[in-house]
Amino acid sequence: MRARRQVADWTLVALALALSVYGIAMVFSAGQTDAPTMVARIWRTQLMWCVLGIGAAWLTTRASVRLLEWASVPVYALSTALLFLLLFVGTGAGTAASTKSWLAIGGVRLGQPSELAKLAVVLCLAKVLSSRKDAPKSLFELWPPVVVVLVPWLLIMGQPDLGTAIVFIGILFAMLFWSGVSWPLLVLLASPAVSLVLAFSTGLWGAWFILLIALVLWARPYLLEGALVVAANVAMGVVAPLLWEQLQPYQQRRLQVFLDPQADPRASGYHVIQSQVAIGSGGWFGKGFTLGTQKRLAFLPAQHTDFIFPVVGEELGFLGVSVALILFTWLLLRSTRVAGRAPSAFPSLVAFGLMASWFVHILVNVGMTLNLMPITGIPLPFFSYGGSFMLSCWLAVGMLVRISSEGRGKADTLVI
Repeated sequence: MRARRQVADWTLVALALALSVYGIAMVFSAGQTDAPTMVARIWRTQLMWCVLGIGAAWLTTRASVRLLEWASVPVYALSTALLFLLLFVGTGAGTAASTKSWLAIGGVRLGQPSELAKLAVVLCLAKVLSSRKDAPKSLFELWPPVVVVLVPWLLIMGQPDLGTAIVFIGILFAMLFWSGVSWPLLVLLASPAVSLVLAFSTGLWGAWFILLIALVLWARPYLLEGALVVAANVAMGVVAPLLWEQLQPYQQRRLQVFLDPQADPRASGYHVIQSQVAIGSGGWFGKGFTLGTQKRLAFLPAQHTDFIFPVVGEELGFLGVSVALILFTWLLLRSTRVAGRAPSAFPSLVAFGLMASWFVHILVNVGMTLNLMPITGIPLPFFSYGGSFMLSCWLAVGMLVRISSEGRGKADTLVI
């Protein structure tokens, strides 16, 4: 007897495959420099990881959503334990040589546990939020999901890896929003971090504090919650200058360069200046595949990892950049569709959390190459070189495919 099963969104699979092929091509191009280096050969490794990722995604599609929910806590515990272990045995690599992000055995780097942690946090956060009958209505009710994210976030900040830490914050707020938490509550939750950022300008912080008071009066949280929010914002305003003094000189320069890249054009500002030059020089159609001069002359740093997007802009121009961004947008919209069609709260939250993780990666990576955001060292999904990141991206695709196959509404079918 033939069995029929619903197949995941073939469009989703095709989009992920198209982005992977595009990305591997750009990794190959990034290695084509006038002075040959080992980067010229890494596209083969990226291809191998892509194939392994596709295999892992296929295996993931064989697991039911119920199995994913059951595995969420054990996977979260494992990923947290690995992140804790990294504080003692972690190593750096490439432009992140000063961090403790990689797990290595016998001098061989096995990967970044933080990539597993992103998936684990999405699963565990979905389990916690879906266990509630109603969305949290107060700040006190938000403590379980906040703790789920806070533990790995603190361990990652201890490496330190600010880029990955930002992704965890994005996942938290996106999944809280999707679970039904009101926007005033989300703003109140985020307000201390906003105060910390704006406290470096007295005028901006003062304007923000007035808006915050108005929001508290309008939202009318519990008295103790409102008082704690106001106190936390005042504390951040006081602490911010002290934290600035505690930053390392290179960290201070990075923030200053974000405001004015020309303030340190030969050091901290070098990356973003060369990135802007590469993207701007591509014009409408680019200089041609593998022919980018900024890349070939090695003016563009980390051109196969964090700064691979400028290689696309320089060699394929506005057209190539547009194709990449259209594919990314389509992937995000398709993932959101999967979340909307999911049969229950848990798979819906998982799908939206995975989409949010990709969205933050794309937003921050593209933003930093254009100097719209500070440089934090965050890869571009399916494009940036990195085995564990490519593997995690395809594992996410596998979970989305499985959720789609169990979703409501019309779906494609395959006779097996």
